[in-house]
Amino acid sequence: MTEFHDPSEALRPLFQAALTVAFGAEFASEDPILRPSTHADLQANLAMGLAKRLKKQPRAVAEAIAAALPIGDVLAAVEVAGPGFLNLTLADAWIAAAATAMLRDPRHGVPLAPAPERVVIDYSAPNVAKEMHVGHLRSTVIGDALARLLGWRGHTVIRQNHVGDWGTPFGMLIEHLLDLGEAQASSELGVGELSSFYKAARVKFDSDPAFAERARHRVVQLQGGDPETLRLWGLLVDLSRRYFSLVYDRLGVTLTPGDIKGESFYNPALAPLCDELERGGKATLNQDALCVFPEGFLGRNKEPLPLMIRKKDGGFGYATTDLAAIRHRLDDLKATRILYVVGAPQEQHLAMVIATAKQFGWLAPPARAEHVKFGSVLGTDKRMFKTRQGDTVRLVDLIDAAVEAAEKEVRANCQGLDEDTLLALSRDVGIGAIKFADLSSDRVKDYVFELERMVEFKGRTGGYIQYAHARIQSIFRKTQEELSELSFAEAFTLAEAPEQRAAERALLFRLLGLREVILAVETSLQPHLLCTFLLEVAEAFSTFYNACPVKGAEPAQRSVRLAMCKLTAEVLATGLSLLGIQAPPRM
Repeated sequence: MTEFHDPSEALRPLFQAALTVAFGAEFASEDPILRPSTHADLQANLAMGLAKRLKKQPRAVAEAIAAALPIGDVLAAVEVAGPGFLNLTLADAWIAAAATAMLRDPRHGVPLAPAPERVVIDYSAPNVAKEMHVGHLRSTVIGDALARLLGWRGHTVIRQNHVGDWGTPFGMLIEHLLDLGEAQASSELGVGELSSFYKAARVKFDSDPAFAERARHRVVQLQGGDPETLRLWGLLVDLSRRYFSLVYDRLGVTLTPGDIKGESFYNPALAPLCDELERGGKATLNQDALCVFPEGFLGRNKEPLPLMIRKKDGGFGYATTDLAAIRHRLDDLKATRILYVVGAPQEQHLAMVIATAKQFGWLAPPARAEHVKFGSVLGTDKRMFKTRQGDTVRLVDLIDAAVEAAEKEVRANCQGLDEDTLLALSRDVGIGAIKFADLSSDRVKDYVFELERMVEFKGRTGGYIQYAHARIQSIFRKTQEELSELSFAEAFTLAEAPEQRAAERALLFRLLGLREVILAVETSLQPHLLCTFLLEVAEAFSTFYNACPVKGAEPAQRSVRLAMCKLTAEVLATGLSLLGIQAPPRM
């Protein structure tokens, strides 16, 4: 790969040398704590922490570091501000050279992971014969973005869709299927009427004692492996899986039927797991239920908190399945990193499962497991997002509404498109809008679902970034002759005119942040960092576009600006792709 350094990487050795000169070699490895700055390109905040250890005033520490930092190829200026901040301005020539290297590198400065891992990502997890609803949106979209990004970094990503396809509800579902007849049930489930099918079964179970008795008997047959019952169960599972695949295809996520590992997959392992833990003294009876007691979890009265793995009646719960799953992922899938993209309300449950796996020695370094928790989707009333009737919003209805709203925006703003292009663009913008709105907020927080705002081409929206990419493609179409002769091989040079130079410099500097933000998301599992970066790139390009003519510039300058456009378009398209969002060529 072409040698390339982002600003942070280029500055670190300069700080190491400066710290050695100023305070001695033992301080050379101190983190400069680089942050964005409104007063310069970057700000270094290390003086505050060092001051206590050195027993000096923070500003004096900052002044000593500034005096030792070299002004030249990388740094153009260093200024001490406030109580001890270091404002850093990079050299224009360094920015231009680094951006040139970024353009020439097919991965734009983002290397493959030096030590690739096997990453298992557990996400989406709908239930068989139950509708996918807005509650599944966040897990599906966040999990898919992380799977894409980690895969692009070179890790082996193993998607696991932990579908609810086993348990006592299947007794009533199978009996309801038989009441309807297989043909009618297949018709309902085949067109996505999962909610009405489940609700009808539930109503009969609650109101008809004879039906409830049949359902309970059917559960016994299912758990006992009765061939006909298993066939009917398999029909329900297959129809639901087909429907899930249709939803995933519409939403543009990478989950496939082969990624499904339902609860039924782990069922044969549950009894042996409990027997093993009981024989080994790792699980004990607590009020006739078999439990494990992960260290560090206490109840209200400070007594050890149990994780029940076998009920009094001999049945198994979610904890048993989750313990079997984590063991399968470690032993069979050879995972070194396991990610659970699951809502915040499951935090304690997952923490206890992970702690148990550590306590029993199943989960040991370098392997680790992380809960990628997220908040809820709220309506404009700041309450849980519901339909006007108070029902949970179906995911397919949400997709339909987004595409419909986007079509209005597209028809109002995009002229000269044929009908097929317009409809395809509406799908890209609508689905991109709900994904970007979900991913652009800190995932641990709730966010408000405002569809009309989400599909706009302005503000902090996916459409704004898509529009910036499409605008660049329009430039390329208008300058097709120049593009055919352009190799993009020359180094970037900045304009002489101050306003144009500032706009070019700002755009290139912003683009140089790609490597750092990708590595940050890989570590923090926070996709909103990438969303913010893409918005900043789109904003910098808008300023560049307004200040710096491309087609009307003289030939050498036009070539450079076209290359700047090319790099910008590729960075925007790469970032959108990692978020699972399309980058339309026309808008």
